Amino acid sequence: MSSNLSRRAALGGLGLGVAAAVAAAAPAAAAAGDDQARGTGPGHLRRVYERQKTKAGGVWHSHVAALDADGALQTVIADDVDAIVDGYSVQKLAVAVAVMDKVDRGLLQLGQKLDLPGDIILGGSGIYHLQTVWGDDLTIANFLTAMLLVSDNTAVRMCGRVAPALEINEILAAKGFVNTRVIPVANPNRFFLGKTTPAEVHDLLWRLANKTLLSTKSCDFLLGIMRWVNGYHDGTRRNMSSNERSRVAIKYGADFNTLGAGRHEVGIMFDSSGAPALTFAFFADSLGDLDNYGATHPAVEAHAVLGRQLFDSIPAPVAGLAARTARPTIDLTPFREVNGG
Repeated sequence: MSSNLSRRAALGGLGLGVAAAVAAAAPAAAAAGDDQARGTGPGHLRRVYERQKTKAGGVWHSHVAALDADGALQTVIADDVDAIVDGYSVQKLAVAVAVMDKVDRGLLQLGQKLDLPGDIILGGSGIYHLQTVWGDDLTIANFLTAMLLVSDNTAVRMCGRVAPALEINEILAAKGFVNTRVIPVANPNRFFLGKTTPAEVHDLLWRLANKTLLSTKSCDFLLGIMRWVNGYHDGTRRNMSSNERSRVAIKYGADFNTLGAGRHEVGIMFDSSGAPALTFAFFADSLGDLDNYGATHPAVEAHAVLGRQLFDSIPAPVAGLAARTARPTIDLTPFREVNGG
């Protein structure tokens, strides 16, 4: 096992690169103000990214792509996109894709139930460990929702019971992912969350958004969880309304290894018509503040700035563009609170 393995990992073309740092003559105050201004162009986004990356520190590996005016997907930010990195909890999305692939093939059903024994419980992120007593019968849909919405660690072990590590890797390989893998251990139903790259995560996200990665029904299921407003808000979705948050499907990952802290966030942004418009994959490692998993971690604060900037860069839908580019849409039913009854 590599020495830089996470302490908690054993859970079962614009052709444009990133712009250079902002010119030294620009006052620091002006640069900070520009990061809060709602710019729209790719050059503006690259400058904001570079400043936020520098401010947060660490080593970043990022990929951002967006549709242009003609409906073609273009790279906006490409920063070491083929780096093989510890995915941490971002890998839970790949695990969920493997499970849903088996659902699509009729080997599993979302309504299928498994028991939740006490000896499978893991702490850290999630909800199941908070129960203090166990013995529940959980549907596959239940623990997949917990794994993606609140990044539940026990849910990873539940996934391993229906999709062993070697099978997960075979499914990911069959879908064309070369580096996105979980790491098997002696127990075939347990694994380390493993590695990925920003480029492969972008590919996974875009195919998920366009419903070519899995069946339409399975893509909708995963996207519905990732977009829900009760999910992760510390990063890219921090400075957004509830309706804006519902247009951003996200998965985050946070841990540390011998290189330092890692704070990752990946996702899809949709335009106001419901069509996918943009993907982002931010992987930052070798960071400080190892035990800060909150909104004040410098990399997470950078994600919040970048999220607002990326969202504001999405143009209004162009009449007829969705039909010309065959971009599928998803339901954007607004969040409504329910007061019991």
